[in-house]
Amino acid sequence: QVQLAESGGRLVQAGGSLRLSCATSGRTFSSYAMGWFRQAPGKEREFVAAINWSGGSIYYADSVKGRFTISRDNAKNTVHLYMNSLKPEDTAVYSCAMATTGRVTVLPYEYSYWGQGTQVTVSS
Repeated sequence: QVQLAESGGRLVQAGGSLRLSCATSGRTFSSYAMGWFRQAPGKEREFVAAINWSGGSIYYADSVKGRFTISRDNAKNTVHLYMNSLKPEDTAVYSCAMATTGRVTVLPYEYSYWGQGTQVTVSS
């Protein structure tokens, strides 16, 4: 059984930083790309960042480029999202997802497993 569990979300002031983590189990983590998506109230889910199986290929949404950093630790089956210079518009539930292949992708339908999400709230 594949499980993904996010942690690290909380209330933070604008300009602050957070580190989100996603611990996985039940699948060979190092074989698959990982992604972070977010969904704000009343909005569609949107892509945030993704990393391929080795960490050698990374994509970011334009809205977070230069502020967020995705990384993975294949020895610990974990992916992280470092979030700096947070803005109120970053407020959302952040979910990690495991792709169907090791190739990096921004497309939600190319992810086969999802976590429950962790709430990030940025106050102005």
